[in-house]
Amino acid sequence: MPSAATEPTATEPTAAVGADAAPTLADLTTLRVGGPVGRYVEATTEAELIDAVRGADDAGAPLLVVGGGSNLLVSDEGFDGVVVRDVRQGLDADLADSCGTDGACGGASLSLPAGQDWDAFVAEAVANEWVGVEALSGIPGTVGAAPVQNIGAYGQEVSGVVASVRTWDRATGQRKTLTLSELEFGYRSSLLKRTMRADPTGGDLWYPTPRYVVLQVDLQMRLGSLSAPIGYGELARRLGVEVGQRAPSAEVREAVLELRGGKGMLLDGVGPDARSGDPDRWSAGSFFTNPVVPVEAAEVLPADAPRFPVRSATPTTTTGPALGEVDPSLVKTSAAWLIERAGFTRGFGLAGEHSPARLSTRHTLAVTNRGGATAQDVVALARAVRDGVRDAFGIELEPEPVLVGLTL
Repeated sequence: MPSAATEPTATEPTAAVGADAAPTLADLTTLRVGGPVGRYVEATTEAELIDAVRGADDAGAPLLVVGGGSNLLVSDEGFDGVVVRDVRQGLDADLADSCGTDGACGGASLSLPAGQDWDAFVAEAVANEWVGVEALSGIPGTVGAAPVQNIGAYGQEVSGVVASVRTWDRATGQRKTLTLSELEFGYRSSLLKRTMRADPTGGDLWYPTPRYVVLQVDLQMRLGSLSAPIGYGELARRLGVEVGQRAPSAEVREAVLELRGGKGMLLDGVGPDARSGDPDRWSAGSFFTNPVVPVEAAEVLPADAPRFPVRSATPTTTTGPALGEVDPSLVKTSAAWLIERAGFTRGFGLAGEHSPARLSTRHTLAVTNRGGATAQDVVALARAVRDGVRDAFGIELEPEPVLVGLTL
């Protein structure tokens, strides 16, 4: 994720795996590492998804619900439980196209299954002039994963357009719809994510799949040809506008794809600079989130360290970036800046250029598989980077991917 924006990006899984195949987690994740699965299920309907989740829970089997596999790092030993992949696609749209005297038009109420490919939806939103996700172009994964992580990039977060999320509550064995206020969005966080807890003593609770399994996401989006206000300086400069101004949504999407592609933050083979088999894109995207620290901790950082305001992730409108109030007690800084100033350069590996796991040659926030890397190789590199930043600046970087069978 570049500088102040957090972008959970990576590459597509190595192969499409059918329901009757016996995949490994390397087949299902964009880091291309991870061992075998105990049982694999592809859900093509909501009922199948619920049945698979309920069946695993009733049997007391470990459960891992997988979307695009772009935010997972699973051990080389694999996952001895049930792996469920939601493959549903499509959307339902209800449009209100009346315009007021102020030029503001109606909105689009959209309902999408959790398995829907995220970037394919963004492309359709831009084509249909549904505003509010254009800066989230190129993020891999599924619609169902988006609110769990509260994905964000280039000044937008998905919390800006979410109306509600329908889930399967594993605790009660019932469907439960969570409204925007109930989702408790934060920076790369939500109630959905916070219901995933792992007990370090060995008694796992709602792990590695949260208590609430996303079934459907309902969005409320504004109609228009212009984007939401541009909330990120790098993107504004690329578009030739000022921060806070709007630009044609199609141009915003194109600019974001160019920026992400230049940083290796796109799916393998996607975008204007796509190269097949590009190991800079064999990653889980940004491995660490940008640290949010007390203002006192930010004051002791070097003067040139990036500092960004921290806002509430629950917006007051659906017109783009999170528009909540600034929290004066907190500051967000750049994980990439800290990593680089701690001495970890692009392409860094523990064994030099021959390391199977190395930082991307285009962006230091991505830990990449250069071919043949194991999960232990990836963890060892991530651990070295985390420890180096902590020793240099006293800030503990937090991993963004969900680690299964592994810890830093």
